[in-house]
Amino acid sequence: MSFRGEDTREGFTSHLYKALCDKGFYTFIDDKPWREEEISEELIQAIKNSSILVIVFSENYAESKWCLDELAEIVECREKDQEVQIRPIFYNVDPSEIRNQKGNFGMALANHEMKFKNNMDKVQRWRDALRKVANASGWHYKKGYVSNC
Repeated sequence: MSFRGEDTREGFTSHLYKALCDKGFYTFIDDKPWREEEISEELIQAIKNSSILVIVFSENYAESKWCLDELAEIVECREKDQEVQIRPIFYNVDPSEIRNQKGNFGMALANHEMKFKNNMDKVQRWRDALRKVANASGWHYKKGYVSNC
């Protein structure tokens, strides 16, 4: 599961994690409150060994370089292995905001472009990953209501 901890860890994501485990799904969740500079080899291996990758997009997801790096790894893994499924959950965000990189997602990416002026390939990789996953079938959670999208 990929998620922005500050946004959903104590509520939605923890409940989803428990529900998946209760149904017998082995679910990897990176629950470390601190972050290293780069995503860990343990996390990369968990992504590579997964058959279903769940991304919980929340309002501040794109503010996190860590989340965006993780998302880019997920998309790369999916492109190498067509058996891997990506299932996004749009938690109180409209999928079109992610797809079109507007609102909070657009502002966060613009900020990243300022920080990574010398590494625009990295930001473009994030932009591409966001678009690809926002176009995947998933679920839209909005104020207690879940629908397929």
